[in-house]
Amino acid sequence: MAVVVACALAWSSSGATVAEPSGSGIKGAIDTILTDARLDGGAASVVVADAATGETLYQRDGSDRLMPASNTKLPTSAAAMAVLGPDYRYRTDALATGTRHGSVLRGDLYLRGTGDPTTLAADYDALARRVAATGIKRVSGRLVADDTRFDTQRLGRSWAADDESSYYSAPISALTVAPDTDYDAGSVIVEAAPGAEPGAEPELRLTPRTDYVDLDVRATTVPAGRPRTLTVEREHGSNTVVVAGDIPVGAAPVKEWVSVWEPTGYAAAVFADALDSHGVRVNGPTRLGRPTPEDAKPLATHTSMPLKELVRPFMKLSNNMHAEALTKTIGHETTGEGTWSAGLAGISAYLKKEGVDTATLRQVDGSGLSRMNTIPAAQLTKLLLAVRTAPWYADWKASLPVACDPDRAIGGTLRSRMCKTPAALNARAKTGTLTGASGLSGYVTDAGGRELVFSILLNNHLAASVKSVEDAIVTTLASSTETRTTLVRPTSPRVAPPAGAADASLECSWRKPAPC
Repeated sequence: MAVVVACALAWSSSGATVAEPSGSGIKGAIDTILTDARLDGGAASVVVADAATGETLYQRDGSDRLMPASNTKLPTSAAAMAVLGPDYRYRTDALATGTRHGSVLRGDLYLRGTGDPTTLAADYDALARRVAATGIKRVSGRLVADDTRFDTQRLGRSWAADDESSYYSAPISALTVAPDTDYDAGSVIVEAAPGAEPGAEPELRLTPRTDYVDLDVRATTVPAGRPRTLTVEREHGSNTVVVAGDIPVGAAPVKEWVSVWEPTGYAAAVFADALDSHGVRVNGPTRLGRPTPEDAKPLATHTSMPLKELVRPFMKLSNNMHAEALTKTIGHETTGEGTWSAGLAGISAYLKKEGVDTATLRQVDGSGLSRMNTIPAAQLTKLLLAVRTAPWYADWKASLPVACDPDRAIGGTLRSRMCKTPAALNARAKTGTLTGASGLSGYVTDAGGRELVFSILLNNHLAASVKSVEDAIVTTLASSTETRTTLVRPTSPRVAPPAGAADASLECSWRKPAPC
């Protein structure tokens, strides 16, 4: 990345450079960066403001409505902190109806969820162990999974059909399972290793282990040196995961995160297996989506981490399922309805209180997966300025990815960006990426110690990535002072991506194993 120290320059109407007062040099620098050929024919909306005074220092089409992609998580997360509170926790309960006769429960056992997107198989195991510790060995009735805190609409509005199998587009339920401590709710991990010799089936493993997902193995181990063509994909509308293609002898195992079709049933199945492992046998069938009777007796409870902790994996790794669970939770807490419409209304009401002009934007989900979301950079900047006075601001700001911090739990989706620049370990911002849509909004301190707020939304580009354009703007801000502007030009794009390069049309953390 080349760094050029420039006088304050701006483009005149004739296209020639003309000197401007040094205080406005930021305009010429950012305007120059936005002439990058990768943006030809596209749209750019950029706003920069002084964090302390709120003064707008730069604006380029700031009122234009562009797709924010995962920058949508900024209003969702801020509203969650404000409406639910930083100490908000989810509960998952095991309850019983009927009567006890020694070690036999003559009634039904209920598993009631409230929307926790971080519940692991180990948490269901601990819940089952506590049920067993009450002395119950047999349930004469059914295991009933109560997911009624949320409605039954599983997928967001206008989510891409070809993402159905992808873990980052998993169905939403008040009862779900995360297979890992990235808390990728509603998904399983399928690991495929080559067999011992050519012609053998690959060795497969599911995490968590569950019969709820079926593996349809159509793959073959091939001789070493042959290309790997293995694919792992769930069939539409089912929990059959097809493993097809070739994997060479001696090749590294392949791991794929795959969404589960019905997360409530998935949670019930994992809990049922855990009960069985702890010696609790349920005689009746499993039923889904039934509310827990008011007279049900509590047996055991699992409580999630507080929201001020949950918001970190949510924002650092741009976790879509966290965003949607929180949106429906806001709906339930504000209106008693765990729906997208109620949650989005709650987010909108919060934004209005903070001075955001909600009439100028459209938000249809919590995560930004939908291409129907349109938010002006000026309104994201207003929000970033407004939250600075909130009592929970420190926890919320700490959830934003940090440029070039190699610790994935801190750097998140920015951990490989803006390294060896003044923005490294300085800029804190939310990334956003969909095909043809990119965003970066957050905070950076300039070379004079002044904190700046910025929002950069870039749309309709044909280039695989425009991240270096965003990075150049933020690094220019970090390199400059009130009286001197340092122009940092974007790195030159490669003529063609290298073989095996990761798809740049999605958030880097959504590509497992995450390249960022």
